Amino acid sequence: MPVVPILKSYQIDSIDRKEVLRYLGYRGQEVTPELDARLDGAIARCLSIGQPRASLATFDVAGQEELPDGTPQVDLEGTALTLRGKSMRKHMDGAVRVGVFAVTIGMGVERELKRLSLTDNLGQVLFDAAATTMVERAADAAEATLVGIAARDGLYTNFRFSPGYGDMPMDTQPILLDTLDARRRLGITLSPTLLMTPTKSVTAVLGMFKTPQKSTHASCADCFCRAFCNLRATTGRTCHD
Repeated sequence: MPVVPILKSYQIDSIDRKEVLRYLGYRGQEVTPELDARLDGAIARCLSIGQPRASLATFDVAGQEELPDGTPQVDLEGTALTLRGKSMRKHMDGAVRVGVFAVTIGMGVERELKRLSLTDNLGQVLFDAAATTMVERAADAAEATLVGIAARDGLYTNFRFSPGYGDMPMDTQPILLDTLDARRRLGITLSPTLLMTPTKSVTAVLGMFKTPQKSTHASCADCFCRAFCNLRATTGRTCHD
């Protein structure tokens, strides 16, 4: 039977201020009270209008092959989505299943970025950094969902890997989005250069394995996904047990 992607909404109540400053290129410079207040305002505004949603699915690995030009490819069962490149061969080495997701924080954030670009350059920079931090938190939440699905099936995951990283080609995007019905479900569109709108959107894949991976989080305390994970509460175990 065809895989039906899961549609999820996430509640994000806070944004890590240190992460926002990191995206702003902060290196210990003095932050004036005025800038401090404006940064808080940008974070609050982002939290008020952002709507994190994701479309997710898992697919069994059908096998690996090499294309005529020598490019490695990982085939996924029941879908036109293939994962090409040496990066994917390495990342999915030994995987029995692959988790795929697309996540966005919505057009409200996109419209605010556009408005600020026309009216308030500093405000746009601050809001953009807050929105980038927020969509990465939404990606953490989507990853946590897939980690939980894998764990309930007795599988272990590695970390998320997005088109454009390593030699995973950007032209993976159209089929990935169509596989997840993300254009209709999430309103994500692609430019001719394969950039997504809303711009604060993330797509990624992660491998699922029968044995723990070196990249499996060694402890809950150090895990980016911990704020969204309920695995211990629902199963009494963690993804690295």
